[in-house]
Amino acid sequence: MCGIVGYIGTQQACPILIEGLKKLEYRGYDSAGVALLNGGYIDIIKTVGRLYDLEQKLDGVSPEGSMGIGHTRWATHGRPSDVNSHPHKACDSDFVVVHNGIVENYLELKGWLTARGHVFCSETDTEVLAHLVENYYQGDLLEAVRKAVSKVEGSYAMAVMSDREKDKIVCVRKESPLVIGLGNGEQFIASDIPAILNHTRETYIMDDGEIAVVQIDDVSIYNGSGSKVNKQVFKVNWDQQAAEKGGFEHFMLKEIYEQPPAIKDTLKDRLNVLDYKVELKELSLENQYLKNLNKIFIVACGTAYHAGLIGKHVIEKMTRIPVEVELASEYRYRDPIIDPEKNLVMVISQSGETADTLAAMKLSKGMGAKVLAVTNVVGSSVSREADSVIYTWAGPEIAVASTKAYITQLVAMYLWGLHIAQLKETLSRDQVTKIIDGLRRIPSQVQAILEQAPKVENIAETVHQKEDLFFIGRGLDYAVAQEGSLKLKEISYIHAEAYAAGELKHGTLALVTEDTPVMAVITQKDIYEKTLSNIKEVKARDAYVIAVTVKSNQSIESEVDEVFYVPENENILMPLLTVVPLQLLAYYAALMRGCDVDKPRNLAKSVTVE
Repeated sequence: MCGIVGYIGTQQACPILIEGLKKLEYRGYDSAGVALLNGGYIDIIKTVGRLYDLEQKLDGVSPEGSMGIGHTRWATHGRPSDVNSHPHKACDSDFVVVHNGIVENYLELKGWLTARGHVFCSETDTEVLAHLVENYYQGDLLEAVRKAVSKVEGSYAMAVMSDREKDKIVCVRKESPLVIGLGNGEQFIASDIPAILNHTRETYIMDDGEIAVVQIDDVSIYNGSGSKVNKQVFKVNWDQQAAEKGGFEHFMLKEIYEQPPAIKDTLKDRLNVLDYKVELKELSLENQYLKNLNKIFIVACGTAYHAGLIGKHVIEKMTRIPVEVELASEYRYRDPIIDPEKNLVMVISQSGETADTLAAMKLSKGMGAKVLAVTNVVGSSVSREADSVIYTWAGPEIAVASTKAYITQLVAMYLWGLHIAQLKETLSRDQVTKIIDGLRRIPSQVQAILEQAPKVENIAETVHQKEDLFFIGRGLDYAVAQEGSLKLKEISYIHAEAYAAGELKHGTLALVTEDTPVMAVITQKDIYEKTLSNIKEVKARDAYVIAVTVKSNQSIESEVDEVFYVPENENILMPLLTVVPLQLLAYYAALMRGCDVDKPRNLAKSVTVE
């Protein structure tokens, strides 16, 4: 997820672009840049680092020009660096592009363009777009952009300008947001509304497949077939703070609602639905080494550790390889026993900068082990030092409490498990097909859960007044219960504990009273009756029980006080669904208790010190 801005008018464009990028920096902060039409040529200034670094580079040398485009980057292809920063140009500076999204077939396109004489400078997928536009340009920038995107597979929002047509910026959108702000003798372009609110509240919200020609006094929008579209003006009534959160009250809630597209993006280009295979093309670990694995260590902290607990169940079930899940802060001090030839260490870190995880990783590499990283940040320390990386395409996560990063880490666990299972042939084709079909249904099923948010809000009315709460479950449900417990503690400050339901009789039942709510996650069919008997145990102690389950377990209604139903999927995939209502519960409970949802006390987003 990256941020795009654009301006055409009579004012100096550079200050307006920088102002807009500041409003979008939450969309990406590993590099930034601007391109200005300065007289007869395009001037590009860009740098690795935060927007502050770009401002320092521009200090005293801000290029002039009343038309320009800008970008703040969240790296997907190519590590953060000056040369990989946007804007990108073609062979000359005649065509300049900023882009948000992923060009899935960029390697194929790059090879085709190289054969036609184009020379590439960066490692990015975006540079392909600039060269495609240059390749197809025959005096009409709009037509060149239209032909270019017809060759592109993937998602994108893109703004293009050329010194051959100095009176326009051409924009196109597919599955990535793009907004045009309408002014008097000036127009604005942005990924999100906050970037333009200081200048206008009248906008066009571009739809998928639409191409816009933006000029000083006119904006023309065309659909995919080339017909002109009569767009309705959308008037923005949000204040600036609400706009940054996309109309949501908090970043955490926004990020919970961004989970369906984040799951889609993490699955994209990795599921071959024709052959029903997982394809992790980015992996650099040899197949023979992977086939010989006889043990995997998963090392992580906090929420990432909980993703690892799901990973343990999933990988062992799919591959029959034993998995140990370790807290990084413990692993690094316990002198682990590792066989470099047959053991793999997998580290999970949203930021890729978690100090304990990095230290555990260095320890493992020092013992000769190969390390596979699962991270959300291209160019992070974890991604640079690992032997191989699986990226989660969650986009920047602002709230301290992780939601969309966690759920995409789970997706990575399933993809990894399937990949190894294919190599070792530990799952039948029918089993693989069912899981892949199930994964493809997950985004829409998560969306269906989000549409039931008012039901979770009602449950929070009961929970938020309590000072203690228990989560119970068995197997995969227990692993999800641990994440649900952490979320509630993190942001509502309610004391919450997760227990394996079968352990209740070994002591914890002593703490259950009529004033103790119990959240029971109960979806695993093979242990449903066992967990139900544990629910009856806490009900016998007068606990108020809220169950999270599937509709086929409707008979549970007579055993509990409230039920939240999630859509049904393969047993092994249920954690991707059951965690969502627990995230919402934590959010609403914290809100009702007056807590700072996005910045809970004493916590930081990324723990970069021991």
